[in-house]
Amino acid sequence: QVQPVESGGGLVQAGGSLRLSCTVSSGAFSTRGMGWFRRAPGKERVFVAGISRTGTTNYADFVKGRCSISRDNALNTVYLQMNSLEPEDTAVYYCAATKLFTAVYEYWGQGTQVTVSS
Repeated sequence: QVQPVESGGGLVQAGGSLRLSCTVSSGAFSTRGMGWFRRAPGKERVFVAGISRTGTTNYADFVKGRCSISRDNALNTVYLQMNSLEPEDTAVYYCAATKLFTAVYEYWGQGTQVTVSS
């Protein structure tokens, strides 16, 4: 069973930083792409950042220059470092893992709340 589990959310003031972590319980982590998504109140879930199994990264325009995604295959963990946080970044952040050797996100975590106060 491939189960991503997020941690690291919380309350932070505008301009602050947070680092989210996501550990995948099993399932050939190094062969999967990993991504972060978020759902703000009343909005659809949207892509934030992704990292392929080879380490290629991509970001949504609204976080470029403020976020960095990385992975540690030895720990089955992916990270999202978020800097210069804004109230608009308030959302539930979800971690997702792809099917083996694909870019299709198949497995989702339960989410972690990030709240940015002004």
